[in-house]
Amino acid sequence: MKKLIFLLVFTVLCSSLGAQEIPDFTLKSATNDSHFTLSKAKGKFVALHFLLKTECPFCIRHTQDYLDKASRLPDVVQVFVKPDTDEEIKEWATNLLSGEASKIPIYRDPEAKLAGQFEIPYGYQFHDQIVHYPALILLDPDGNEVFRYIGKDNSDRIPFEELEEKIAELKQRIN
Repeated sequence: MKKLIFLLVFTVLCSSLGAQEIPDFTLKSATNDSHFTLSKAKGKFVALHFLLKTECPFCIRHTQDYLDKASRLPDVVQVFVKPDTDEEIKEWATNLLSGEASKIPIYRDPEAKLAGQFEIPYGYQFHDQIVHYPALILLDPDGNEVFRYIGKDNSDRIPFEELEEKIAELKQRIN
């Protein structure tokens, strides 16, 4: 119930403030040779998944669930972001069940700079480290922020089905 209330309050807040324009950025994948550049995703929604640093089984399950269901949202680019080193991300990605880890781009956010630009709160105590909280930032087809969800801990993530509902709602507003 708290999650639903938060989503409703945040949606109203975003609607009343208008979409926030995001400057272009590029992320390099740690698991393969790909890059994600926001301006190249123009015309599609972009779901930025800010995953926790270090080993997190909830991050694995969250990522796997979204990868398994991504085809249900073909006009949404799913971007998984971790602040770890390339080697740590490659090792972490071997836990994903979706075939070879090298086929799945997991993007690196060195020193969580992009998370900082998106003002994702920092200060979550996790595995004897202080990290940013898990988050999902949704950008519209023009690259503007239209929705965000900040988890209160490592297990607090927005389920894929709730993102599907949010995308459907946003599409109705656009059309």
